[in-house]
Amino acid sequence: MGVEGSMEYISEFLKKRKRKKKKQMQTVALRVACIDCEGCERKIKHILSGVKGVKSVDVDVKLQKVTVMGYVDPKKVLEVAKSTRKKVELWPYVPYTMVANTYISEAYDKKAPPNMVRKIPHTASVNETTVDDSYTIMFSDENPNSCFVM
Repeated sequence: MGVEGSMEYISEFLKKRKRKKKKQMQTVALRVACIDCEGCERKIKHILSGVKGVKSVDVDVKLQKVTVMGYVDPKKVLEVAKSTRKKVELWPYVPYTMVANTYISEAYDKKAPPNMVRKIPHTASVNETTVDDSYTIMFSDENPNSCFVM
């Protein structure tokens, strides 16, 4: 085994070694209840700064919002934040301009920051909209087999 054999061995070794995918930079926003004092703020900041991949932690006491930036997994950040024994959830609010029906009971929240409402899932699915289209076509003036009462 000369130089040529050792080069083959090294190239085989490098091919076999799997490369880990690098996580993307993410911003995770959390709502943490009962951030009352500077001690609570420091505790949350210290615990979340210890997570691998975290670049910065920003705590807004007035909104009870914690923003974590870095190469992290949102589920892991949420799990670590729950270890503080405070009620923690992903940030549930979005600007009211992004929600179609801001006045329904699910979206409105008294505790929401100004100009924000709760994020609600889209209620209309693709199947429901096609059913609605079929009814409009059935009773259309252009349909010769439509209802004669119309």
